[in-house]
Amino acid sequence: MENKVTHEGGAFINFRNYSFQDPWSHGFRWVDVKRLTFPAESVGDRELLAALIGHEQFRDDYAGGGVLPEGTRHGPYWLRMVTPDVYEPVSGEKSAHILRQWANQFGRVPAELEADLQQEVFDRLSAADHIYYLSGLGDDAFHDWGGVHDCFHEFVLIGRSAGQISVLVAADD
Repeated sequence: MENKVTHEGGAFINFRNYSFQDPWSHGFRWVDVKRLTFPAESVGDRELLAALIGHEQFRDDYAGGGVLPEGTRHGPYWLRMVTPDVYEPVSGEKSAHILRQWANQFGRVPAELEADLQQEVFDRLSAADHIYYLSGLGDDAFHDWGGVHDCFHEFVLIGRSAGQISVLVAADD
């Protein structure tokens, strides 16, 4: 299955590109969405998560280094610590609530940013058949400089009818 997952593209929303009225708003917040496709043949969600973890696009430290095909980090974690079992199934409502709280933690976001978040984040959550939240890794999973992110939220969205699996990361650094 690993070789059949294909990177399709993505989106990056940098909060610094928008004007905030609140002078205390954090300037280094962003959302990264990576979209991959998979064949229509029926495999379980755990197999799809394993294929995603095995894909080179998953080797991203989300700290400016970009995707490193031979990388050993994923976000703030050692790649070897991220397995399908550390993803918790969550509802669309719960994931939207987590992301809405994160986005508005320093005050309501501007209308233009809200429109981008709606299109790239919240509409995707609504369309997903299954959503998984990366959780429960613990402090031992952090790599040598893994504390660079103040907040790190990762969701994997599976859309079977579209044959798409997306990694959605919202973070502060």
